[in-house]
Amino acid sequence: MTQRSQPFSEDLPDRPKVLLVDDDEVNLLLTSVALEDQGFSVTTATGGEEAIASLVDFLPDIVVLDAVMPGLDGFQTCRELRVLPGFESLPVLMLTGLDDDASITRAYEAGATDFFVKSTQWSLLSGRLRYLLRASRTRVELERSKSRLARAQDLARMGSFDWKKGHGGPVFSIEGLRVFGVGPDQPLNFRKLLRMVPEEERDAFIELTHNAMERSTVLATDIHARLADGRQRIVHLEAEPEFNEHGNLVGYTGIVQDVTDRRLAEDRIRHLANFDTLTGLPNRRQLIWRAERALEHGRRLNHQVALLLIDLDRFKVINDTLGHGAGDELLVEVARRLRSCVRHSDQVLESSLETVGVRSHRTLEAVGRLGGDEFVALLPEVADERDAERVAERILEAMRLPIIIGMQECFVTASVGIALFPRDGGNVADLLRNSDVAMYSVKSAGRNSSSVYRPSQSGQGREKLELESALHKAIERDELVLYYQPKIDVRGAKMVGAEALMRWRRQGVLVPPGDFIPLAEETGLIIPLSEWAIREAARQARIWQDNFGFADSIAVNLPSRMFERTDLVEYIHTAVTTYGVPHHAIELEITETGLMKDLQNVIPALHRLNEIGVEISIDDFGTGYSSLAYLTTLPISELKIDRSFVRDLGMTPQSSAVVTAIIALARSLGLRVIAEGVENLRQMEVLHRLGCGIMQGFLFSKPQPPEDIEDWLEQTVLPRKAPWIGKAGSADANEQPLVTRTRALRIKPVA
Repeated sequence: MTQRSQPFSEDLPDRPKVLLVDDDEVNLLLTSVALEDQGFSVTTATGGEEAIASLVDFLPDIVVLDAVMPGLDGFQTCRELRVLPGFESLPVLMLTGLDDDASITRAYEAGATDFFVKSTQWSLLSGRLRYLLRASRTRVELERSKSRLARAQDLARMGSFDWKKGHGGPVFSIEGLRVFGVGPDQPLNFRKLLRMVPEEERDAFIELTHNAMERSTVLATDIHARLADGRQRIVHLEAEPEFNEHGNLVGYTGIVQDVTDRRLAEDRIRHLANFDTLTGLPNRRQLIWRAERALEHGRRLNHQVALLLIDLDRFKVINDTLGHGAGDELLVEVARRLRSCVRHSDQVLESSLETVGVRSHRTLEAVGRLGGDEFVALLPEVADERDAERVAERILEAMRLPIIIGMQECFVTASVGIALFPRDGGNVADLLRNSDVAMYSVKSAGRNSSSVYRPSQSGQGREKLELESALHKAIERDELVLYYQPKIDVRGAKMVGAEALMRWRRQGVLVPPGDFIPLAEETGLIIPLSEWAIREAARQARIWQDNFGFADSIAVNLPSRMFERTDLVEYIHTAVTTYGVPHHAIELEITETGLMKDLQNVIPALHRLNEIGVEISIDDFGTGYSSLAYLTTLPISELKIDRSFVRDLGMTPQSSAVVTAIIALARSLGLRVIAEGVENLRQMEVLHRLGCGIMQGFLFSKPQPPEDIEDWLEQTVLPRKAPWIGKAGSADANEQPLVTRTRALRIKPVA
């Protein structure tokens, strides 16, 4: 009775397919039955010819061949089977007679996988078949792994090599040869490999390999190689030492990989990280790195370093007028010109200087783009500030030539600030800050020039910064006050209104308006300051109304940008209703220049204000550049003639002629007119004689706090003790005063 075998391993089929070939039909039957009983699926053939024919449509897992058969014997059958496609590795078991050594040798020569001596020990035959199947499966998986590895190496452009000590040179795998563009039938020795390396790099490569072998260390490097077809590639070579049982170096084993694409990508990334994409100049990161290295060399070699901050003048005008595309073209051309003014280096420098020598730091010299329209020129070694000034002059000279942008000829100048190490700063941040201070001093002085940093410039900038910071907090600290300058009707010798002038009492001291008003306009703080002034003027109008029946208006100066606010009318309405005064209690003054600068945006607000009863006064009339046509279309109530026309009244006929023309114009348009800057009786008398009866100026009163205005009224105006009172009465009685008209013209002084 035949014993059932144990179940096959999990890595084998449930019933492996066996092709059994034997010319002895009895033996064929017994063997097939026994194998079927052992769990195999058996297909039989009675001769070699039949077996070969069956393989056309049948693929067994294993073939069992009788060695001795008539016709095509087992050896020949095995040979023919091996040449069939797909049967090169199929396991073949050859059945031979006992002690038939010759048949065993012939079986292996014919391509048999193993042999088995014929017997009735079917369990041994079954075990041998299972072993062959597992070995075959292992071999197949190994071949697949090798194939996958070769494919992976091929995709990674990688190959391996062995370098046995004393054997002349490395032995590369097929994939390794492919990395160097060499076929499998073209061995690559060390001499051929060296020929591929550029001549200037060969000595360094030889020294590197010799040092690694002498010290038995890991060899890792990138080499440039020119392949046989002329391609330039970068190959990464990495190898580890191998030792024998005595610890002696016997050779190296390693890999080679074509890393050209990766290195190009890394170089591109490095370039993007260190250079400006628009101009190609070093960016802020690269500039700071270079400057830090330059300072290190300056300390060590005891020489000066110069940093030039270059800012284009009026670049925003060109950018806004011609568009951002034209602005980019301009920056590219500026970069080209700046590059020509210094010994510019485009080399990416990061970890260390890539040149050697005492003066290697000079390779750091470059011009870069700091951002926007700001550029920096780094001079890593200068003898004194005159060297830096000469470079700055070259830059300014290069920038003075016209630039053609979009068929448009443009002229762009630059302002250059210069700071020197170690005099003006011990680190890059200090040099950048101080060169920026010097550059802004050039801007303030008129642009298109250069300036070397001086400590006094830093003090001015610091004071301005402190002033700006304090101005931000002036409202919440209740430091702002309004001073008032009365408007006088000289005929009636009475106050007919006042102008509110902003003052800033900082730490108990009044800051001149010329110091903080321009700063407020520059920083945008003029908006909250103007809002505060409207509220405060409305509050003061109510106090005067209660104290002495004040029913006229208080004029508040507003910047033109306030009229762009869609809620300006609502804001003024809220301010006056909060304190219970009429809308005409607030008069708004806007300069002629400010009006014409943004006329289209101002017009709607002017009409809305006129509808609720708020009057508009044109300040500094006669100094602007506008057409008089707007006077006939805009809801204007008052004109103020600039003090420059009042100053010379009674002294030059030209001043009288201008004032006469303005008064006549106002009279014909039904506008009020007021003269400002009246400082003496001569000016007052001439103005009165010309037909202007409303004035303001130091002759009557300087700007004062509101409580002093009340004292001035009680002590000077009401008792009629002022020297100017009564002078107007001596004028021509037939002179018709302008104050009776419904709208008036004012001439305003500079407080």
